[in-house]
Amino acid sequence: MTRTVLIVDDHPSFRASARAVLESEEFEVVGEADDGASALAAVRSLRPDVILLDVQLPDMKGFDVCDELERSNGGWAPSIVLVSSRDMDDYGDLVAASCAVGFLPKAELSPEALGAFLS
Repeated sequence: MTRTVLIVDDHPSFRASARAVLESEEFEVVGEADDGASALAAVRSLRPDVILLDVQLPDMKGFDVCDELERSNGGWAPSIVLVSSRDMDDYGDLVAASCAVGFLPKAELSPEALGAFLS
């Protein structure tokens, strides 16, 4: 089963490499966004199955994007996986308190690692 993905990250090089990695297997990247506002708009128009969401965005934190999506999507909820170049421990309890299904360090992104949060 192919799952659709929206990649949200302010670094074009990460978005390009994430797209290449994910599209090599069971994922179809349907869009990209480089900040929180663009991500919220893209989620509403594209309705992806999965959002790969950077924790540090230029206009808002990924945790705030999670909160907004949880409040505003009227029952429909994509699976959100937070990513960062930093370690999960750097965020304390924020990951667990978010509506995200998991956290991946950017260096560990793979179709298998992402898929493990979605089964």
